[in-house]
Amino acid sequence: MVNNNHLELNVTSEIGTLRALLIHSPDSGLGKVVPSKAQDWLFEDIVHLDTLRVNEYDYYVKLLMYFLDGDKIKGKLKDIDAGRGFYKPDDKAFHASYKVIEMQLLLSQILEDADIRTKLVAAVCAIENCNYRLQEQLNSTEPVELAKIFISGSIDDANHMIFAPIPNLIFSRDIGIIIGKHILINKPAKKARARETLLARYIFFNHPMFAAYRGNILEIPETVQHFLRPGDEQDEKTTLEGGDVMVVSPKHVIIGCSERTSASGANEAIKLLFRNNVVDKVTIVKIPHKRDYMHIDTIFTQVKRNVWVLLGSLAITQAAVDEQEPISWFVDKKLKHRPEIIQFFRDGSQPKNFNSLEDLLDDISRVDLKSTTPTKFIYSGANTFPYDAREQWTDSCNLLALKEGVVLGYDRNDKTVEAFKQSGFETIKVAELLEQLENGSASIDTIKDTLILMPSSELSRARGGFHCMSLPLIRDIVA
Repeated sequence: MVNNNHLELNVTSEIGTLRALLIHSPDSGLGKVVPSKAQDWLFEDIVHLDTLRVNEYDYYVKLLMYFLDGDKIKGKLKDIDAGRGFYKPDDKAFHASYKVIEMQLLLSQILEDADIRTKLVAAVCAIENCNYRLQEQLNSTEPVELAKIFISGSIDDANHMIFAPIPNLIFSRDIGIIIGKHILINKPAKKARARETLLARYIFFNHPMFAAYRGNILEIPETVQHFLRPGDEQDEKTTLEGGDVMVVSPKHVIIGCSERTSASGANEAIKLLFRNNVVDKVTIVKIPHKRDYMHIDTIFTQVKRNVWVLLGSLAITQAAVDEQEPISWFVDKKLKHRPEIIQFFRDGSQPKNFNSLEDLLDDISRVDLKSTTPTKFIYSGANTFPYDAREQWTDSCNLLALKEGVVLGYDRNDKTVEAFKQSGFETIKVAELLEQLENGSASIDTIKDTLILMPSSELSRARGGFHCMSLPLIRDIVA
């Protein structure tokens, strides 16, 4: 059930039919990323905002609406396109949906409460080091406009920046994750994401949509006396981001230790999940701390109960790597140190080790999801150098399942698209699919085993795929 007053949270897999999710469509802040600050703000490049919005991300919203909230879009596509697509919540023409839920809408709604507004303004001003007069000005700003300011960093007009934008909010997965009926809020590794986490925390704790689950919100604590630790190394911080957390079955969660999630953060998450009886087992996957693989969902995601897409160079066993033809002139030796994988159990059983990602994912398919057919792997770039690395960089492994077997990915990853076709999947460009859904020649109920290809010239510059750009709130249970 979904409405503006109540939400029945439930996510127990990566592939159950998606019923509701939280997104943040591109705001003006993405158009303010400057080259000198791009890496500080966790971007590899600057993007062209209008192209990203109208020609790319808008297709994502339209497709989500057809699959999750069809009555709000069916028969209206031409009118929506004539108005340059979907609007942001500060526009009167905004197409509000409580299944494809815009984070900025929820933020503006909680800011209508004067007490919450005062507290959140104070919190934002504290972390952004604002002066007293600016804080007073923000306190008197209307909720819809204030939500826009908190996200874009701009006040009065688009060119008056009062603090940095938070362009990474487009990657809503990283602010938290739903595990069953619990909400695990992240603890970001980078300062650039502190404000978006603060906004998310206020939404989850204060919006009536989540009122029934306030007792189920889990927050990662800092380690005791963390303020006495010397240095500023990643491994010494307690950090966790949603891209490193996957709910693969009702009682099993994978947590990655990566560039963005520390061993300390993973350990605190395990304690919270076990203490609150959220899951029975947690598998830790430790991957190289490299920008190439910032989260585990950049190296693998699930397509069907027995099908996964993944980066071959980090997935196979050491022996399999050693048996390949000698191609040492391009092989980074660090890649030959396969991920460390260890599984922990709530009942205190002896932890279990896995030799490779393939072994782990096969175990999930066969044991957790009761698949009776052999596990299949589709590799980034067809597992061929240099396409495997190039296409992983542009998120060939970062796919979002709308339902089992129907996933979204970028159209630029040609070799990975071919690998899907060779594995028996259909592929279709999103514009063509939308036209078919609108004229009735296709139905969301009949689409099976399909990779939907999304335009990606600007979106891919932001270094995140559709798994990153989604925070599932409700998925059907996988039978």
